[in-house]
Amino acid sequence: MRHRVKGRKLSRTASHRKATLASLATSLLKHKRIKTTLAKAKETKVFAEKLITKAKKGDLHSQKQVMEVLKDKETVKELFSEIVQKIGDRPGGYTRVVKLGNRLGDAAPLAIIELVDYNDIITAKATEKKEEKDTKIKKKKEAKEKEKIEEAEFVEEASEKPEK
Repeated sequence: MRHRVKGRKLSRTASHRKATLASLATSLLKHKRIKTTLAKAKETKVFAEKLITKAKKGDLHSQKQVMEVLKDKETVKELFSEIVQKIGDRPGGYTRVVKLGNRLGDAAPLAIIELVDYNDIITAKATEKKEEKDTKIKKKKEAKEKEKIEEAEFVEEASEKPEK
């Protein structure tokens, strides 16, 4: 029985688990949203929120502590400059876990973990990509229609010419 035992083992050794969570947290802070299994997302939420809380202090000691875990200078700079500024007065709950369903291959439950205040930015990027895709599809349809019309005109011209 695991009474009062916190955390998930994720079927990994302690060092592998630590590396996995650090990697997931780095990806989360870099991309603002990642897709992973539900258990990893829930564990990453705890891990990343502790890092963000340390970053809110903003002093050199907390910066070194975060750098010791994340190992990526650009992500740490972004965390201390942009992310902490955007989070601001929020007393916690910096991330959100959204369940997606089960993966087709092994039926593992999937989830998206995202930074709460960056949801509108990600949605804007997604709509922008969708609009680009729609315009490409529209251009392809127009090109096919023009091709059909030209082909039909060619057939008509060929049939109108008398054979000798």
